[in-house]
Order: sequence, then structure tokens, then C-alpha cells
Amino acid sequence: MLDIKFVRENPEKVKENIKKKFQDEKLPLVDEVIKIDERLREVKTKGDDLRAKRNKTSKEIGAYMQKKEKEKAEEAKAEVKEINDEILALETEERELAEDLKQKMMVIPQMMDSTVPLGKDDSENVELEKFGEPIVPDYEIPYHVDIMEKFDGIDLDAARKTSGSGFYYLKGDIARLHSSILSYARDFMIDRGFTYYIPPFMIRSNVVTGVMSFSEMENMMYKIEGEDLYLIGTSEHSMIGKFIDTITDEANLPQTLTSYSPCFRKEVGAHGIEERGVYRIHQFEKQEMVVICKPEDSPYWYDQLWNNTVDFFRSLEIPVRTLECCSGDLADLKVKSLDVEAWSPRQKKYFEVGSCSNLGDAQARRLNIRIRGENGNYLAHTLNNTVVAPPRMLIAFLENLLQEDGSIKIPEPLQPYMGGKTKLVANK
Repeated sequence: MLDIKFVRENPEKVKENIKKKFQDEKLPLVDEVIKIDERLREVKTKGDDLRAKRNKTSKEIGAYMQKKEKEKAEEAKAEVKEINDEILALETEERELAEDLKQKMMVIPQMMDSTVPLGKDDSENVELEKFGEPIVPDYEIPYHVDIMEKFDGIDLDAARKTSGSGFYYLKGDIARLHSSILSYARDFMIDRGFTYYIPPFMIRSNVVTGVMSFSEMENMMYKIEGEDLYLIGTSEHSMIGKFIDTITDEANLPQTLTSYSPCFRKEVGAHGIEERGVYRIHQFEKQEMVVICKPEDSPYWYDQLWNNTVDFFRSLEIPVRTLECCSGDLADLKVKSLDVEAWSPRQKKYFEVGSCSNLGDAQARRLNIRIRGENGNYLAHTLNNTVVAPPRMLIAFLENLLQEDGSIKIPEPLQPYMGGKTKLVANK
């Protein structure tokens, strides 16, 4: 959410930013919020003037009573009552205006970084760099579910009976591999100086609206019936929410956190055939990284975060590339965003396995996350990035480490988490 003072002083810049995101339907909001803000300030000023007048008149009542000027005292009392009624009406209007302003301001997109490439949708995202050689072996790479079934590692039919589509049972070596990747990701981030967290898996609505846009909330979040609680779509939600209404001393920054959680998502919308199996599902687990820092430090941490993900995947011998999100693919709260994509030798293309985002002060403004500095308090910047999100990551792992004899190679960093195994052998 933008600062209303910034919108008031830079309406054309805000409109240009909206145009670059191809959201012209939001352009009228800029003039609307400026008009509401103007009226809100008028109401506040008038209310302050009336309170001052009420205080003065109230003092006059006492003076009249001391002088036994009862008639003048009664007139002053009547005037105070009229003032109180007017103040009450103004306070009601002020609350309504403030809420209207907040709701409209939350729809206006955050100002993008000047380096964000222009484009209408994800088809115009820009490839930045490739890491590792994307190899297509001479032997066939089966569909990931078929690979898992050869290891007796997945049961989708049973999951459909218990829970419906978009769910799965993992078992045996595949389930162990899934958990091992998460454990390795946890230790990988701890070794890089991040503090490990297991957060709440449910959050209140004020936290939800603080960390994401209304459209994201509607398409992603599961509501707990009868309670003000939502299942998290990622641990970033509760980790950023941890700092709601806090003031952190500059000396205690940056806050670098890595968190594990299950994630629950509606995944509203139609998807392609390559999103069958365990690619796009309603329930999964993820290791996340979150940073709270000073505004001037957020570009540095943005680069550190996505590099962590690249290094993690490369340590497991999986080729990846980075893709910068264009303006039309950038979520409204984000200043800048980059996807990490893993190579699929079966599809002969890359697919998304993580997303790194700099949200500037958008979440901090909504959740009142502040920093205490020498010259006063100011808003923090927040960033987040995926370390790894199996079972989607399993697709990349199984396809890239499948050997010609049908076994799965276990890279050296993962072997301690797999009981020392160097490979998995199919049992079907």
C-alpha cells in the first residue's frame, strides 16, 4: 500500500505505474483517493476546531456559574450540546472516509522498481541467467508420477477417495526423499546464517490482508468456517505477520529467517496437462526465507535470496535459470520479483520451482512494521523467497537424477539425510 502523501503529490507517477502494469481499470482510483483524502483532512480540521471551541465554551460555563449568570450558562450549555452533536457526526464521517480510503488504497499497486521489464503477462518475463547445463539424456525420462510408481512411492487413487483431486500419498523411499530434501534445505539455510522457525499454520484476517492483495487472497486462501482464521498458503504469511505492530531497533537488523510449513492453496483456475500429478496441488510443504531490513538494504538482500535458491538446486545437480517477472506479471504488492525455474529433461523446458520478491514497504505499511532509527521511526522493507517446495521439486529431482538403469542418484549433500544411500533402486 502506498503512502497517501506520495499519491497526493505524485498522481501522474502513480497512474503511469498502473498503466505499465496494464491495469487501466484502476486509474480512476487515483483521483478518487485524492478526493477522499482531501475531504478527510477537511473533516479532521473541522473536528479539531470544534473541539477547541467546545473546550473554550465549557470553560465559559464555569465562569458564568461563578458569576451566577445562569441564563448565559444555559446558552453556553446548549451551544456545547450542538457542538458535540456536530463532532459526533464528523467523527462518524471521518471513520467512514478513512475506511473507504484504506480499501481503495489497498487496490492501487505498489510502485515498481525502475528496472522491471515491461510486459503484459508471464509470456514476456525475461530470462536472466542459466546455471548448469540443461541436458536431455539419450534414454527416456518418464512422467514424474510414473517414476514414483516404479519406486512404489505414490498413491493418487487413495488420495482422491479420502480428499479429492489435488492431493496425494507419498510413501517409502519417495516420501523419505521428500522429507530429506526439506531437512537439507533447513540446514542449508541455517548454515547461511538464517534463524530457523516453525510458525503458526493459521493466521487471522488482518494478517492475510496485510501480506497479500485481495485477488490473491480470494484465489489462494482456505477460510476456517466460523473463525477468524485462514490456512496459510506459505509460511511467509505468518513470518511477516510475526512483526505486526512492532518497532525493531536498527541494531537488530536485518532479521534473516527461514521457516518450514505445510502450505494450503485453492489453486483457482484451469491449468495445463503438465500440471497433473504433483505439480499443482492443494497441499504441500515448503522451506521459505524471509528478510526484514532497512530500505537501503533490500536490493542487496533480494540478490542474496535468489542466489541462495540457485545454490541449493545446483548443490543437488539440478540445472536452473532465473527469470525476471515483467510488469504485467508482477503482483500488486511487489516492487520486483524473480522466478527460479528448474530444467525438465522430459519436457525439454524449464518450470517454476521458486519465487523471490522484494515488497518494499508495502507489507510493512499494512502491518505497521517499523524500524527505530537515530532520527525517528520509519517503515521496514520485507522480502521473501522459496528455498524449496517439494513435492514440485521432486519432479526436477527425479527427472534430472534418473539414471539409464532406472535408479535415482542421490547427490552427496543429501546422502546423510537418506541414511547414507547413494542411489534408489526401483522395486517395480
